[in-house]
Amino acid sequence: MDDRYEAMLEDIRAFVREREWEPFHDPKNLAMAVASEAGELLSELRWVPGDEADAHCRDPAHREAIADEIADVAATLFMLADRIGLDLPAAVHAKMEKNRAKYPVEEWRGR
Repeated sequence: MDDRYEAMLEDIRAFVREREWEPFHDPKNLAMAVASEAGELLSELRWVPGDEADAHCRDPAHREAIADEIADVAATLFMLADRIGLDLPAAVHAKMEKNRAKYPVEEWRGR
């Protein structure tokens, strides 16, 4: 596994362990937390017109808040994967292979 990924996981584990939050981090609660954090990310983009979203996300006035919410979603998802013993990078790679088979370039380019 990538050193940065392992270091990030250990940082998240230490944060949770220091606060004694493990009993609250069962898979159901973590899945609900992922959805909740995703909602907070959505709120950062609510009412931003689609054609302005890229610029909005790059604007320093909004960038930090958006980065914080993306990090919350990611950290919570990593906690869930870690809790159930899922190798998240391997799962993402496997899913991308399934997606390639399901959505061949020749049929889906530009659609």
